Amino acid sequence: MQTKQTGTLVDDVDREILGELRKNCRRSFRALGKVLGLSPATLIERVRRLEAAGYIMGYSANLNFLKLGYEFMGIVKITISGGALLDVQQKISRLKGVAAVYDATGDYDSIAIVLCKSRSDLSRLAKGILSIPHVEKTNTSMVLNVVKDFYEFNEA
Repeated sequence: MQTKQTGTLVDDVDREILGELRKNCRRSFRALGKVLGLSPATLIERVRRLEAAGYIMGYSANLNFLKLGYEFMGIVKITISGGALLDVQQKISRLKGVAAVYDATGDYDSIAIVLCKSRSDLSRLAKGILSIPHVEKTNTSMVLNVVKDFYEFNEA
């Protein structure tokens, strides 16, 4: 597959590499190469190419935010007026407790995923979003349980 953004071809082997890195990116190239049937040198070359092309944007640990005390996870749907979408989204993204901000289609212009340790933190954050100029309204849904998270995504 070739993408418009990079022009880089991604083949089935690259997809397998990406899938294995998502499962566990802490393995050595030697151990990962054994799983994939590739030499470490070939694997290193392919991983570096995927990094340079922007398919791999970094490596991190998948954290359990609930265990870290973030008891309140919310999805905030936001209506923004006055053609200020990107400016407002940038302001929202800098608020403490905002984990992600997305452009969206449908009834709302943007969606923010928020993580808070207390009900008062969530209230403060919701009011903070509403106080930003051009934010017309918000609708917040609370997450009760996480059945599947982003780090568990597998395109296969």
